[in-house]
Amino acid sequence: MATTTVKAYGATASTADLKPLDIERRAVGKDDVKIDITFCGVCHSDIHTVRNEWNGSTYPVVPGHEIIGRVVEVGNGVKTHKVGDLVGVGCMVDSCQTCSSCKQDLEQFCENGATFTYNSPDKHIADKQTYGGYSTSVIVDEKFVLRIPENLDEAAAAPLLCAGITTWSPLSHWKVKKGDKVGVIGLGGLGHMGVKFANALGAHVVMITTSPSKGKDAKRLGAHEVLVSKDEEEMKKHQNSFDFILNTIPVGHEMDPYLGLLKIDATMVLVGAVEPLKPFHGGNIIMGRKRIAGSLIGGIKETQEMLDFCGKHNITSDIELINIQDINAAYDRVISNDVKYRFVIDMKSLK
Repeated sequence: MATTTVKAYGATASTADLKPLDIERRAVGKDDVKIDITFCGVCHSDIHTVRNEWNGSTYPVVPGHEIIGRVVEVGNGVKTHKVGDLVGVGCMVDSCQTCSSCKQDLEQFCENGATFTYNSPDKHIADKQTYGGYSTSVIVDEKFVLRIPENLDEAAAAPLLCAGITTWSPLSHWKVKKGDKVGVIGLGGLGHMGVKFANALGAHVVMITTSPSKGKDAKRLGAHEVLVSKDEEEMKKHQNSFDFILNTIPVGHEMDPYLGLLKIDATMVLVGAVEPLKPFHGGNIIMGRKRIAGSLIGGIKETQEMLDFCGKHNITSDIELINIQDINAAYDRVISNDVKYRFVIDMKSLK
């Protein structure tokens, strides 16, 4: 297949800083959309992959799966997008489209393996992996290109493609509704989106945090109450009272204190800790028929529903805009929790 060379930023080894690279993009095919990337969000997954913390990274790694841009070219079979459209690309750029998961619009659980936006085998260029949005342009099958509401701030919409759908999907799947008491554990890139979504869905939102200092910001984002989990008396007051808890803690942690907050038949969903959890007491879920579940991003249909909801309610992420040349410092700041609440790269700094 014919290819073109475009500018990008990536890492050539797990211990290397990100630096300018030239990468290959395929020619536009019949069902493809070419996107001029204007903004790209920075996800903690980018850092894990660049530094090979999940193992299996193939170098060079060009991260970025929170992509916003404008369509500049379409294949002759494309029906859903046209030149000039504001669009986005999230964590996936392909899937088999034939397995039971794909047929249920759950491409993230593709039984034959979804093609992720970066560091997946490229189906179109032999012996190459996919490269993400830290680049000037990207070419993606139209089925995996999303419509971005024009009323949203372009830069602040970028993290919706990962942080947004990661928190929206469980709220939607477990049918959080007006009047539900919803807890959001952890006020970071994921947690701040969970608070915004739960509030917009009409829930009574309780921000659950170890840091009393985060209370003011949590209420600004839409929390109605703040529960400091280290305060045993306050935790007791909230026992057996939550309809749903969204747990965004990104590392292994004690589960038992949070399980005690759930009502009978209520669910706590994990979206942050992709690693072993500390042992918890089986009695805390047996006594109350409580559930612990997990959730991974969302399918394309659900992601579009989330974006349309954001357009209707004018929901975006709280961001700090950076130039691509500042990406290594930004990674260090993410590790230090020194960002409110997502970095987004202004991609014209690469052009």
